[in-house]
Amino acid sequence: MSQAALPQPAPSGPAPWRPRVAHPEADVDLVAAEEAAADLLRALGLPLGTEAMIDTPRRMAHALAEMVTAPPFDFTTFTNAEGYDEMVLVEDIAVRSVCEHHMLPFTGVAHVGYLPGDRVLGLSKLARLVDFYARRPQTQERMTTQVADHLQRHLTPRGVGVIIEAEHTCMSLRGARAHGTRTVTSALRGHLREDPAARAEFLHLTRHSKEAT
Repeated sequence: MSQAALPQPAPSGPAPWRPRVAHPEADVDLVAAEEAAADLLRALGLPLGTEAMIDTPRRMAHALAEMVTAPPFDFTTFTNAEGYDEMVLVEDIAVRSVCEHHMLPFTGVAHVGYLPGDRVLGLSKLARLVDFYARRPQTQERMTTQVADHLQRHLTPRGVGVIIEAEHTCMSLRGARAHGTRTVTSALRGHLREDPAARAEFLHLTRHSKEAT
């Protein structure tokens, strides 16, 4: 999977830094996707001539295209003028992705935190970053590390922590049919990985969020 392209490091000064985060533009052919969806459904013996399913190939193609297309966004950061050095944590960010092995959804929540360095990130950008990497055929393990590595590289905080909890329909609706199971993955970087106290604080805060619900 291609990594997001970002401009050069932030210029000095008080103005916000707004690099654009985007995947390389994909060549999407919705007409071909609709035809392929129709072929697949026919091959599975489904009756595409009924009133209920006659438009299903088009809807299927558009739905899948939406699920695997990530809109670009501005990775807006600001100078940490106040020298804030405590944890910044956004909890329960919705995760909606597609398993690359079966093209079935997995859904859940992400908890993303960091220890600021010279710059702080607009809070909504943490949710946008999770959605950006989720909108691809994915594995949960890879997505967890991608979010953590992106923040570590392009925000350069003192530490990063990412935890994702999700239910995979490829396991709950088929195969093992393990209903209600949740997969938990984590990625810790910098101070949150190396300092036991900082690591414990991050894990405690994310556990507290789960217990509160």
